[in-house]
Amino acid sequence: ERIPLTPNGKVDRKALPAPEAGTDGGAEYIAPRTPLEAKLCAIWQDVLGLQKEVGIGDNFFDLGGHSLRATTLVGKVHRELNVDLPLRDVFRHSTVEDMAEAIANMERQEHVSIPAVEQREFYPLSSAQKRLYILNQLEGAELSYNMPGTLILEGALDRNRFEEAFRSLIQRHETLRTGFEMANGEAVQRVYPDVDFSVEHVGASEEEAAETVLAFVRPFDLAKPPLIRVGLVELAVERHLLMFDMHHIVSDGVSMDVLVEEFVRLYSGEELEPLRIQYKDYAVWQQSVGQKEQLKRQEAYWLNVFRGELPVLELPTDYARPALQSYEGRTLQFSMDAQKSEGLKRLAAETGTTLYMVLFAAYTVMLHKYTAQEDLIVGTPIAGRTHGDVQPLIGMFVNTLAIRNYPAADKTFLSYLQEVKETTLGAYEHQNYPFEELVEKVQVARDLSRNPLFDTMFTLQNTENKELQLPGLRLAPYASEEIVSKFDLSLDVTEVYGGLDYLFEYATSLYKKETIERMAKHYEQLLNAIVKSPKAKIADLDLVTPSEKEQLLEAFNPAMSELPQV
Repeated sequence: ERIPLTPNGKVDRKALPAPEAGTDGGAEYIAPRTPLEAKLCAIWQDVLGLQKEVGIGDNFFDLGGHSLRATTLVGKVHRELNVDLPLRDVFRHSTVEDMAEAIANMERQEHVSIPAVEQREFYPLSSAQKRLYILNQLEGAELSYNMPGTLILEGALDRNRFEEAFRSLIQRHETLRTGFEMANGEAVQRVYPDVDFSVEHVGASEEEAAETVLAFVRPFDLAKPPLIRVGLVELAVERHLLMFDMHHIVSDGVSMDVLVEEFVRLYSGEELEPLRIQYKDYAVWQQSVGQKEQLKRQEAYWLNVFRGELPVLELPTDYARPALQSYEGRTLQFSMDAQKSEGLKRLAAETGTTLYMVLFAAYTVMLHKYTAQEDLIVGTPIAGRTHGDVQPLIGMFVNTLAIRNYPAADKTFLSYLQEVKETTLGAYEHQNYPFEELVEKVQVARDLSRNPLFDTMFTLQNTENKELQLPGLRLAPYASEEIVSKFDLSLDVTEVYGGLDYLFEYATSLYKKETIERMAKHYEQLLNAIVKSPKAKIADLDLVTPSEKEQLLEAFNPAMSELPQV
């Protein structure tokens, strides 16, 4: 009777208290014994966002660690302890005690800060920005790299304070005052001291809200900043929709979190600590000779991965592939409750992998079963914020990793999962190598009907979703459907309240809704089969759902009454 309910009588998940990570099954608390262990405990606590103290026997992954947090941990250890801890060592030495022992034997490497550059008229583009600048020119891609978001605001809204908070954000982050143009035959960025900005105010009824949100998303002119739009829809006196849209060339997923969190703090009247560097400083540093030399070392790894003939995914489609890639798309969502998700997390814990690796391996197994291909390339995004200095910045840091796996029918899922773990860790350790340079180096034949290197993406969203509170206002997410698809097919999984939300994004020029609905059921069926029999061979893992089996039985075994009378 104490569980909060919504007006419809369902459990109000947002009103439930957040579970305390690591309280169940965590190791008995043992206090740090050395200054190094004490420092590591503090770093872990910060990276994992824990209130309780970390003990030296605690396991990083049992406390809520995952690959993204492991990458953040590596950067923080480098900055604060002057040690270059390899990412795979977070998996090998996953307790504070073991990690401290490993670090004690490592060579010290001084952390080098990104320098602030002198003022210029133009600055170079980062690698990711170069690719987006080119992609933005493609026909039909005008809206593909918009990053819209909508929040419901309930309560008394101070409009002046609301607009002033966004103006402060634009002054604080140079990237929100940056335009992109050609100079001497090269794409460059120009930072403007001031830009014209105002919040778009509109009134609408609840019925008109979805259409208003959809109409808000429109193309940006990259040469004319700010490449951010903010809209406010008044649904009632104390009920508004906050709409925002940014171009991907100045933002990414983590940036959206920074934007919303800083907006909340500024609206609440907080003073923000000044930023030491800006995105342009990062772009200049990334394109510097020293960084280029480091990337050369990473290049050898990727060229080895993509040697030989490269596979093209032959996923069956409902319609013939158009000669020119269409970016029109739709999304399909389904959920898996905490009980079913628990089996996947347990499998990850027992195999020394992560939930991402289990779900990713399962996705490639499904693709293998659809295509019979045993050599597959799937894209996955990575936050790309490996240097500690860039953590508080809004900007485009995300890189795309093209991960090549070999899901052969005669391998057991467990042995294949270990392969996926090694492949994924190798990719993470070489994640700074820009995807666009890899595309150039492996000389993929340019095909305007599809993406270079891969046609499908897999993502697990476990970015830090913090509780946001504004004075006198309640914030809640507002669901709106995407109408673009950058790839033939993408699967985006999000951890929510112990369960998992799955979002299939698909190109409507290739697939019917029913096909993706069937695929979603197949993926769910496959996950159930993996949890039940992880030691089974990939060939023996069942994709067919119980209802499909029934249909097959009926088709091949007609009822006795239907048989001809002898």
